Amino acid sequence: MRLLLIAVATVGALSTFANGHAQTTPTQQLTPHLPKDISVTEPVTLQSLQHDFDVFSWQSFIALNWPANADGLPDTSKTIGQQGNAVVWQHYKESRDIFLANGAKPPGWKEHNPPPTQCDAPNNALVLSQVGKTPNVLDESGEPFQTGPLIDQNGQYTRFEILTNKMMFDYIVDNELYNQQGQHKFKGDADFPSTDNSKDKDGAIMIKAAWKVMGPGDDRSRFYTVDAYVYNNPDENQGVQAACQLQRVGLVGLVGFHIATKVEGNPQWIWSTFEHINNAPTQGQPATKQSYNYYRPNCDDCTAVNTPPPRPWDPSTPHTQPSQVERVIAIDEATNKLNQKYHAQLKHAFAESVWVNYELVSTQWPTDAKSKTDPTGVPAPSFLANTTLETYIQGEVKQTSSSCIGCHNNAAMTNGRFADFTYLLQRAQAKGEK
Repeated sequence: MRLLLIAVATVGALSTFANGHAQTTPTQQLTPHLPKDISVTEPVTLQSLQHDFDVFSWQSFIALNWPANADGLPDTSKTIGQQGNAVVWQHYKESRDIFLANGAKPPGWKEHNPPPTQCDAPNNALVLSQVGKTPNVLDESGEPFQTGPLIDQNGQYTRFEILTNKMMFDYIVDNELYNQQGQHKFKGDADFPSTDNSKDKDGAIMIKAAWKVMGPGDDRSRFYTVDAYVYNNPDENQGVQAACQLQRVGLVGLVGFHIATKVEGNPQWIWSTFEHINNAPTQGQPATKQSYNYYRPNCDDCTAVNTPPPRPWDPSTPHTQPSQVERVIAIDEATNKLNQKYHAQLKHAFAESVWVNYELVSTQWPTDAKSKTDPTGVPAPSFLANTTLETYIQGEVKQTSSSCIGCHNNAAMTNGRFADFTYLLQRAQAKGEK
């Protein structure tokens, strides 16, 4: 009964941030337009609201992965899945282009920093760095709590990147939050912009993507693939020699995809997580796939399930013992059915769409966003993990297992003030720092 009461209370909050225009039937059409709010179905229950937030996640996923024009706007002459230029989110600003050495001001939205000299690449090239932790900050490849690199079945390190949309980038630059001095001058907590449905205005968006290098046994036609320079960064792991290798299209494939969206009325953000359907089986269920990206069936000499590899971590090693990964919390039946509906639509729109090979794991959202006792807003579901992005902290143990809102509620700037649910601001360096 308590959960139902919370759900009913949440509808009031939803109506507020939707400016009183919450729809009774959420659309499931494929559109390049990012959703600005949650369309609420009736009668309202906690389960119906979860469905509505999951629809929001799929709408966001589709809009973000729509083919883009050179300016980063969606190419409306194409549909999702068709070949073309990079998709929309790949025009977002990568975190390494925001938080620079010596606390330098980042280049403009359409400008790029030069890549590492070892890469001999154009300024706008995608450079995927190694797995590891940079001292004192959470790196793209680092995870909170128990951490470590993720090794695919070809013995190759998975690579990661974090990006922000222009709304979030502009807030960081305008308030000089890209260096420590700017953060210490900043008054109050960080507060990134939310969506504004009345003005058709996007809110802040963070993207976290996980990529694997294609190898033997990988069907490249089943992955969204890109050109990328795979870079081994000696600044992130001691003893690693700097090296960079170009991987042409078809050789680096997307395996994990987080979307965090600041939605009006939901100050805890909305957290959507997607994965490649062949990443890993679910504990307690049959391993029905012929092959997995991060699991080998009937393996006698594999490492323990969901356990980080031993140090030292060296991505330059030609082959590392693969990770043995299982999903701990199963995707629920309602989300599976929604995935099937969207897969059917994607295939109908473009028969060879690669996006039918990606599924929504779940969406975490605050059931009581204005709670006076719980700053996390009583998230539902309580725990959420992506097998590629929170590999080693899956489960249902409070203060230990992965909860997007619960973890990011602890994020602070370098001045100790609240960072508005992002660890990115901890990357800021001091001016003059070497």
